[in-house]
Amino acid sequence: MKKVLKDINVKGKKVLVRVDYNVPLDASLNITNDKRIVATIPTIEYLLEQNAAIILISHLGRPKGKFVPEMSLKPVAVRLNELLGKPIKFIGGDCISEESKKAAANLKPGEILLLENLRFHPEEEGKDVAGDKDKVAMEEFAKQIASMGDVFVQDAFGTVHRAHASTSAVVKYVKDAAAGLLLEKELKFLGETLESPQRPFLAILGGAKVSDKIGVIENLLNKIDAIIIAGAMAYTFLRSQGVSTGTSLVENDKLDLASEFIKKAKERKVDFLLPVDHIIVNKVDFTNKQVPQDAQVEETIDEAIPDGFMGVDIGPKSVEKFAETIKSSKTILWNGPLGVFEIDKFSKGTITLADLVAQATDSGAISVVGGGDSISAVKKAGVDKRISHISTGGGASLEFLEGKELPGIAALPDKK
Repeated sequence: MKKVLKDINVKGKKVLVRVDYNVPLDASLNITNDKRIVATIPTIEYLLEQNAAIILISHLGRPKGKFVPEMSLKPVAVRLNELLGKPIKFIGGDCISEESKKAAANLKPGEILLLENLRFHPEEEGKDVAGDKDKVAMEEFAKQIASMGDVFVQDAFGTVHRAHASTSAVVKYVKDAAAGLLLEKELKFLGETLESPQRPFLAILGGAKVSDKIGVIENLLNKIDAIIIAGAMAYTFLRSQGVSTGTSLVENDKLDLASEFIKKAKERKVDFLLPVDHIIVNKVDFTNKQVPQDAQVEETIDEAIPDGFMGVDIGPKSVEKFAETIKSSKTILWNGPLGVFEIDKFSKGTITLADLVAQATDSGAISVVGGGDSISAVKKAGVDKRISHISTGGGASLEFLEGKELPGIAALPDKK
């Protein structure tokens, strides 16, 4: 069990907080989605209550170790000021410049400083200026970051799967460290879901490729009672069982693996559910996310997809079949959409599933949703407030579900 924020003394101290402010910006550098900023507010407000001086550190985008003005965190400082109604000090250009270090040294209790994009320095990602791995340079960079604060709080779940200067190395050079309120919540829900779930335990996995979820499926088959596989990855499983899939996306090099997973599920008495019907189309404009006017959109009578057509959503029989399992589950873990969700015409299955998961949660189930499209689905369905926990980490969530050790979490001290 890792130390959490309320386990350490932060009263009147300078607290370095690793946050995930990797937010999307439009061409005018306006933030188009501030959910990652909003998610850090509870930790910031707690630290303000403790009269701490707060130094926020984050990356944004992939500047590849160089200063890129369009990837400055300045817009984040503006938005954070609006959300908190409190001045946010911001030093642009370089997070470890003399000006940044002076601002940190002069920071008073109750004040907030946001440092510039960490990834303007190649050392943050463990590289030198030439882009080669350089652990010594990374450690030195971590020391410089750590020198600005007394304690370190990790609250960026979206980055803890990276062994970077600000996620794992910095912990060695501060007096104390702990998980922030956001990270604590992630560990509680994801950890308890995997280790001591209420049963029956259902996993719903969607998305495009089996290859993206191999480790997740392997790990979950040892823990779950049922699994629903949908989205494009379902077509690889169906093809592995001899079902025709038309022009649907299929990973031919993963057919044997898909068969093996179905076999393992049977051996472990895990109910393995695949779509039994589909919404199909003969042509679609994926680039512009549109369905051509002359396209044929049909509904199959069973799991087979005819030649010339591709599956783009689950059909009504699949929804009905999945609904029974969802309603009877006490723990539900969902990652990935069930169709070409970004096109409204093919989002019905995913939206309906979101509502079913919310209904199960209302009836007492624990629900955990992760992955950008799944999160969008529960919001689009208007049920996000009815989900037990919505995970903020993309790659980190998947690696956690795979059972991997995450460097940013492993580096934190354990409770005594």
